[in-house]
Amino acid sequence: MEITRSSEHKYLACILIFFGTSGFFSVLFGAWFAHGGVTLSYEVQSRLTHALQYQFFHTLALLAIAIWLQIIDGDNKAIRPVKTLYFSATFFMLGILCFSGSLYVKTFFDIIAIGELAPVGGMSFALGWLCISWAGINKSVFNLSAGKDRL
Repeated sequence: MEITRSSEHKYLACILIFFGTSGFFSVLFGAWFAHGGVTLSYEVQSRLTHALQYQFFHTLALLAIAIWLQIIDGDNKAIRPVKTLYFSATFFMLGILCFSGSLYVKTFFDIIAIGELAPVGGMSFALGWLCISWAGINKSVFNLSAGKDRL
């Protein structure tokens, strides 16, 4: 799959839009939960706590990926790490939607069946972290082959 500079920049813009929107909703859901969620059952509070924590942590991970992508922009030796970072971002976004999103929908709209998406989201989170590791390995291999000792 060929990734052009133009498509890279468009996808990075999508990552940033998703990152900003997810951060926005993390704050809103967190504020609502802190004030209006105190009357909810312990089970529901626990579910929302997990949804918020995973959403916020992975929103921050998307920020780190966006920064990393901009740092290595223009490095022709970084093609494989760049592709892997885009996969990682995709997995994180899918994880936020499937894991946190399904828990929100299950809680707010009482649609129990959507909770079946949570494991898909959890696996997406795990794959996203694995892609970051792979990007680091690829970047290290390129640097070692070029005689550089940096990540």
